[in-house]
Amino acid sequence: MKSTIADSFRHLWSIEKHERTKLFLVSVIFALVIMSYTICKEMKDIVFAEVIGGKDYQNIAKIISIFALIPAILFYSYLVNKIRRHQLLIFYTLLYGVLGLVFTYLIGHPVIGIQNTDTGPGRIFGWIFYVFIEGYSPFIVSVAWAFANSIFSPKEAKNYYAFLVAFSKIGGILSAGLGWFMLSKHIVAPLVIKEQLLLLIPSLIILTVPFFVLLLRKKVSGKDLHGYEAVYEYQKETEKKQEQPGIISGLVSLIKTPYVFGIFSIIFFYEVIGAVLSYLRIIYAWADPEQFGSNLFVLVFSYHAVGFCISLFGTQALLRLIGERRCLLLVPLAMGFFLTGFLVINTYWAFVIAFVVIKALNYGFFYPVRESLYIPTTKEIKFQSKAWIDAFGTKMAKASGSAFNEAAKYSLNHFGAIIFQSINALFFGAIIGGWILIAQALGKRYSKAIKNNEVIGANDQ
Repeated sequence: MKSTIADSFRHLWSIEKHERTKLFLVSVIFALVIMSYTICKEMKDIVFAEVIGGKDYQNIAKIISIFALIPAILFYSYLVNKIRRHQLLIFYTLLYGVLGLVFTYLIGHPVIGIQNTDTGPGRIFGWIFYVFIEGYSPFIVSVAWAFANSIFSPKEAKNYYAFLVAFSKIGGILSAGLGWFMLSKHIVAPLVIKEQLLLLIPSLIILTVPFFVLLLRKKVSGKDLHGYEAVYEYQKETEKKQEQPGIISGLVSLIKTPYVFGIFSIIFFYEVIGAVLSYLRIIYAWADPEQFGSNLFVLVFSYHAVGFCISLFGTQALLRLIGERRCLLLVPLAMGFFLTGFLVINTYWAFVIAFVVIKALNYGFFYPVRESLYIPTTKEIKFQSKAWIDAFGTKMAKASGSAFNEAAKYSLNHFGAIIFQSINALFFGAIIGGWILIAQALGKRYSKAIKNNEVIGANDQ
């Protein structure tokens, strides 16, 4: 393994200058995006709990966000057809940066913000803020990945995505450490000031992304940003014919194309498990309300640190040694192992280990593997279908997980811990089993497409 890692670093410095420039600038973009997203993602739960009151409305908020984001996805699908891929990333990073500054001000408002101690579900600001941050994943992180998938070839993804993710984990570690430090008792300042700073900083960070996108366009020639050549040629022919997909064509492709629905399925399975574990995380963190925010950032810091190690020392080596198809299978098997350990041992620290490792596996290993699946697909699938998956699909998965959380709470309260554990075991077992079957089929289809130089989705159009 050591020699494989050393070979990877030697290869990185032996590649041509333009490739190295492209990788470095895209990695910086991802580091900035994940730095911003890491803080905002946790601030979503912290501010929502403080404004609405407690942790009891988290599951309802996840369900509401599904429907609230649909108009935003339709607008996004419209933009995909009107502006270029780099312009899309610039537009959304500017939009979220500016809106983040507005929310920074509103958090400190004596009536609208957290200083108003009259909490309850009637506080509209809490719901709007929650939905705003829920859009961060489909409209910032997802667009950044779609952009990367459109400019890297399958070979480049196998060689470089691990480094790209490792860079992003550095951003996550720094921002999680900042959140942990700011919300700890070591910093003596009003809570509202701390939280305003923790929203101001990521807003300013995300506003720097357009500069690096434009620098990438200037420093790297157009031919080196083609990505998967078969898709590039197909897209040129489509543009010549002036064929533009409709604003719901991404959703249609998601439903009609088995390959795309397979990507949706494996992401759905992970997000359902993640929703169940995240709810348990909030319960454990809420044990000390004064340290609630700090406790959340401790877990985030931990899984970004572990994810960094996985992406740097494991992802690229495994992709080269066993390929995408087997890596897709390795993810549910590994997650099933740690979930089983948590259910059998059933202690707080067993949960912490399972949560941190599963999150780290997702960000450090599963993310680059599953994102590479989009490379041999059309622009419509890369951007529009992906947006539906990362917004509507993941939110639907989280809502499903939230519904399960409510059912599991009922079983715990009425039938006891043994029944509760049994229900959890059956639920996780069914999820992992379905995940393995679909991962196997997806891996075969991906390998076939790359081997035959296919463009997945072209025939459907």
